Amino acid sequence: MAVTYLKRATHTARTDHGDVAAVVSDMLTVLEAEGDEATRRYAQQFDQWDGEIIVAPDHIAAAAGQLSEQDRADIGFAHDNIRRFAEAQLATVGDTQIDVVPGLTAGQRQIPVGSVGAYVPGGRYAHIASALMTITTARVAGARHIMACSPPTAGQGIPPAILYAMDLAGADTILNLGGVQGLAAMAFGQFGGVPADILVGPGNAYVAEAKRQLFGRVGIDMIAGPTDSMVLADDSCDAEVAATDLVSQAEHGPNSPVWLVTTDKALAEAVLDRVPELIEDLPAVNRDAGRAAWRDYGEVILCDTREEVAAKADEVGPEHLQVMARDLDWWLGRLRSYGSLFLGEETTVAMGDKASGPNHVLPTSGSARYTGGLSVHKFLKTVTWQRATAEGMRPVAEATARLSRLEGMEAHARSADIRLERLKVLQG
Repeated sequence: MAVTYLKRATHTARTDHGDVAAVVSDMLTVLEAEGDEATRRYAQQFDQWDGEIIVAPDHIAAAAGQLSEQDRADIGFAHDNIRRFAEAQLATVGDTQIDVVPGLTAGQRQIPVGSVGAYVPGGRYAHIASALMTITTARVAGARHIMACSPPTAGQGIPPAILYAMDLAGADTILNLGGVQGLAAMAFGQFGGVPADILVGPGNAYVAEAKRQLFGRVGIDMIAGPTDSMVLADDSCDAEVAATDLVSQAEHGPNSPVWLVTTDKALAEAVLDRVPELIEDLPAVNRDAGRAAWRDYGEVILCDTREEVAAKADEVGPEHLQVMARDLDWWLGRLRSYGSLFLGEETTVAMGDKASGPNHVLPTSGSARYTGGLSVHKFLKTVTWQRATAEGMRPVAEATARLSRLEGMEAHARSADIRLERLKVLQG
């Protein structure tokens, strides 16, 4: 048994961002102390935006008219799929109660968070699907108020397609803000908004760091790093398909890791030859990102057995995991660490990124080993309650008093004792 690297990465996803933490800390301090005016200054500094921060209803309505009928239909198709999947997730959770012992009833409730701040990234690409993934899921979960923000384009504001998607998904308030200042505005309830109980959505290193520093004061979905993707394959896999899928994920950015792990050397060699060719055929902005990602972060790994392949996937814990191999049910049952799994050549990460339904906000940088991605569950609080009759309380109080004294917590014991004493009086 052996695992051989035919191409090994020279970098890892855990890139050192230098002084990002200090910059973000300073910005958050200023943003909280100085409020809306500081946010406007940062919007001007980083996005060259000096227009209105809150997007007006007539501007939102106009966005639809700037899209073609097909564009609106495609966004609607993706939205419907995401909504249906979120509704199916919601159906798997609910309120429940049980008689723990006779006379003692305990239960749980699912309570939606009150307010959500959804960050929709901008920059190199127009992340239309991110608006749908975060806002739609929060709306299905039952959040009472959803504020969303996205970086404005100088002189225009949020691009029409993103704005249309944000509105369709159900945002109550939309802000022309990106970066740290956008997250702060939602967390602190600036511009007359409702302070967010939870912040969700992907972003760059500064956005991720701001979420990390705000966590505790507000909830977050996760701290996301660069997107990553792994393809698992045997000799039944088409090399052109595998190479195309790897390139589709490398174009996310220059630090996006991609891996091919396979039991077939001929496939591995064919993919090694083909990926650079496919990258060179991309438009310039995509090509530059793909070149760097493949050069610095791409890996091709050859294994002797499918069990070794699966073990490597579990070790890495990729955000996206594609399987193009025989016996897909075996892989579904065996694999343990991934954000989202794509089984067979008929599905691909790109479909999951855009329109198939399951959420694309997923754990990165190996965190899939211990957590899943964004879902309706992230917007629900599972809380518990209990109620007892006088007789049902007795054995619990007696045990509580003894255990409390065993632990040295006398005041706890006495809070049980007083109930037992009252019960004796009532019973004469």
